[in-house]
Amino acid sequence: MKRIQLGNTVFEGENDAYLLDGETTALVDTGVALPDVREELVDGLAEYGHAFADVDAVVLTHWHPDHAGLAGEIQAAGGAEVYVHEADAGLVDGTETPLFADRDLQRETFERWGMPAADRERLTDFFDAVSADLSGEPADVTTFADGDAIEAGGVELEALHLPGHTAGLSGLAFDPRAVPDHEPVAGADATEEVFTGDALLPKYTPNVGGADVRVEGALAAYAESLARIVARDFDAAHPGHRWRIDEPSRRAATILDHHRHRTRRVIDVLDESGPATAWEVSAALFGSLEDIHILHGPGEAFSHLDHLADAGVVEPDGTAYRLIDPDPDVGALFPTTPLDDFVDGSEDA
Repeated sequence: MKRIQLGNTVFEGENDAYLLDGETTALVDTGVALPDVREELVDGLAEYGHAFADVDAVVLTHWHPDHAGLAGEIQAAGGAEVYVHEADAGLVDGTETPLFADRDLQRETFERWGMPAADRERLTDFFDAVSADLSGEPADVTTFADGDAIEAGGVELEALHLPGHTAGLSGLAFDPRAVPDHEPVAGADATEEVFTGDALLPKYTPNVGGADVRVEGALAAYAESLARIVARDFDAAHPGHRWRIDEPSRRAATILDHHRHRTRRVIDVLDESGPATAWEVSAALFGSLEDIHILHGPGEAFSHLDHLADAGVVEPDGTAYRLIDPDPDVGALFPTTPLDDFVDGSEDA
């Protein structure tokens, strides 16, 4: 297995595409469809003796353009099969329209969050400036569901549905001993590693709420996904950005605890300010926002407010939320894991 690092000036940090080169050749994720990134992927594959036309399969962790953007072009070059979870398929094959290209969905979403008109305009201007180049060509896709086995690059990948960041985000678990040119991180006893896409990152917490507005109960879904990663106790995780994660269970538990702390902060904001919209809570949490963060900030705040509303801690008041219970048991709002006593997510994770 070879990691090919790709530039990313639109979203957070460098992207990782992974080359599996056994009896067949496969890529896990592809990078965004920008000319510079395309050239980086071309050069990265060439370093190992391959071109786009040599790729037999592309397995996508999720639909976001910085992971799926070049899938259609790779497929067009050599007929690669493109795999993606069924919940994200329409945004890869072009039968669904993403938020950044859907004005009606933008209007509905931004009104629900209480986003001021001037900030809506800044965000739509950002979308207009970047969206035409990001997604690339649509691909004909083969869908998978949780628990399915995918044969790619001579490796059997087990699909592990981990929704929250997107509706269909999936980890891909594998036995590292079966992967050509890959030494198990933990040594000879390591039996299970995982590609995590954006479900688990070594720096920053994956955005929840703004990254895919289709996800119902996004924070609850993501919390369960993190608990699932902890329970599997993988030997290593290979994320969609930056570097390998050698203690994925601890990292997942840290992010889960971070969301407990953030939930407490949201409650404190409402307790101090009175009823507030997702946009107003976002401003209290994150301050001034630019570019894609104009979407991610209030989306994150909304996911926490929505989670609290489901628990009866807050209630909607128009587009604002009114605090009902200022001192709930926040821990009870999230799944527990065996590592909860050993992590601290009080700082930005």
